[in-house]
Amino acid sequence: MYTLDRHDRAIIAALQKDGRMTNTALAQTVGLSNTPCQIRLKRLQDQGYITGFVALVNKTKLGLDHVAFVQVTLASTSSKALAAFNAAVGTIADIEQCHMIAASFDYLLKVRTKDMANYRAVLGEKISTLPHVVQTSTFVVMESVKDF
Repeated sequence: MYTLDRHDRAIIAALQKDGRMTNTALAQTVGLSNTPCQIRLKRLQDQGYITGFVALVNKTKLGLDHVAFVQVTLASTSSKALAAFNAAVGTIADIEQCHMIAASFDYLLKVRTKDMANYRAVLGEKISTLPHVVQTSTFVVMESVKDF
């Protein structure tokens, strides 16, 4: 694996701020000429340091104002149970993030819905019916102070 230097780190930092930056602007920002910058960018992508580019959208404008974090406890943490839960959680679009946690519960989910009524439906009809789920606990976000 390639060792990152200051230029590579600068490329990553610049693209995290503006993923649509042209190669010319990126090269100027990090202090390289176009071709070396383009070669480094390709290497960073090929080696998995940069895994993709996405559009960040305003979820509130899309009508997805309600954010909740859900602690999930499973009945079993065997490899088979974890794999089943992981696969099933990936099918629920309302779940923005899913993290396995080293705590008194097993997973922490970030769930985004239109409102509390929709959240209750997602919790009751989708999350609670995921494989091996025995308990959930919800924490509703009142205000997002830092999201990225």
